[in-house]
Amino acid sequence: MKTKFKILCLCLGIFLISQPIYAQVDFNKRPDDDLGNYEDAYQEHFFEALKQKGIENYQRSIDALLKCIKIDDSDPVLYFELGKNYKKLKNFGAAEDALKEAISKSPQNEWFLDELYDVYMQQNDVDNALKTVKELVKFHPDYKQDLANLYTEAKKYKSALKILDELDAEFGYNEERDFLRNRIYDITGDDDERIENLEERVSSNPEDEDSYLRLIYRYSESGETEKAFEAAKSLLKSNPESQLVHLALYKFYLEKKKTDQALNSMKIVLTSPIIKPEAKAKVLNDFVSFVSKNPEYEPQLVEITALIDDNKSEKTLNELAQYHLKVGDKEKALGYYEQILEVNPNDFNTIKDVLLLRLDLNKDDEVVKLSNETLELYPAQAILYLVNGVANTKLNQPKKAIESLEMGMDFVIDDKAMLSDFYIQLSKAYELTNNITKSEAFAKKAEALSKEQ
Repeated sequence: MKTKFKILCLCLGIFLISQPIYAQVDFNKRPDDDLGNYEDAYQEHFFEALKQKGIENYQRSIDALLKCIKIDDSDPVLYFELGKNYKKLKNFGAAEDALKEAISKSPQNEWFLDELYDVYMQQNDVDNALKTVKELVKFHPDYKQDLANLYTEAKKYKSALKILDELDAEFGYNEERDFLRNRIYDITGDDDERIENLEERVSSNPEDEDSYLRLIYRYSESGETEKAFEAAKSLLKSNPESQLVHLALYKFYLEKKKTDQALNSMKIVLTSPIIKPEAKAKVLNDFVSFVSKNPEYEPQLVEITALIDDNKSEKTLNELAQYHLKVGDKEKALGYYEQILEVNPNDFNTIKDVLLLRLDLNKDDEVVKLSNETLELYPAQAILYLVNGVANTKLNQPKKAIESLEMGMDFVIDDKAMLSDFYIQLSKAYELTNNITKSEAFAKKAEALSKEQ
């Protein structure tokens, strides 16, 4: 039951509580026998019960209510209040007994039933909660959602789906009910009924993009590719402005070798403002794979990636960089890696890729600058000392190269190949200083390591 509705119910309940009491007692009448004393005592105990409950002294409230019941047990509100107090004390057995007594005296009181329902729910007593909520449904349709949930917990899935169908027919679809429906289908493994339900939705409302997309997905999951393709085409026909449908269409077009249509769908996806970057990255990855096998379509890849907005995801940029590395265009690959660094400047793997590409492209000054900056963040990464040394050697700065390389060797652990690289670079650096003895010594160390590998 909805929280706001419950609060309203409780407020009304409190208001109603006092009504029977005032009906029973004439406060203007001067008592002339023992009855007046009983009425005064009843009134005093009842309001004491409310006061104690208000300050959370639930046991004292119970004691006062029991005194009222001893005087006159005809009012169901006494048992209702008694049940609520017992519930607060987690004495659920006593709470259930008290609320059942209240209901027996007033069978049509929704608030009494709702309180008993809550007692069962707090104990996870599904069977009794189910019996109670069936009675509550008569008072308000909101309880039907509770009924569907309880049928699911009781593993009465057909009954739960029937209730969901009734609610959908009356109020339309909503996310909460769809979640429960799919949970039931997942539990039962009944994909046929799931698909049938989606087919009915699409049939009754052909412009419902969400149901179409779910149906396409479910067809694809169950291996019914042709049905998925036909559903996607139907969605595009009924909703030509749909962009999400192209997430499915481009794959179908590729499989059917309808390349122009596939490229058009990819272009729509990659330039769509409503499609998430993660989905775009997946499409771009498929596009890159396709172009790798069909290099004649590289101009279209260049054209489409140029259309992607400036806020490309890191994953998208990485896919583009790796594609250009595959085709040997290191300059473009470097450009994409550098864009990643603009977004995430401390990502070590990207920094490493950038440094190695800059070395290959003879951007040695940039390598020295970036490696020095990065060493402040990652002072124990041997690769940074190595690329720094290589770049300084290429820039004819052998002393700086030797300093970096000798420092970096201390961080090489169980990596003979990298240690060999350090020796080779130290040999080159010492050669530039005309220290031939050390140059040859490091060259021999590198040769010895290479034989061990």
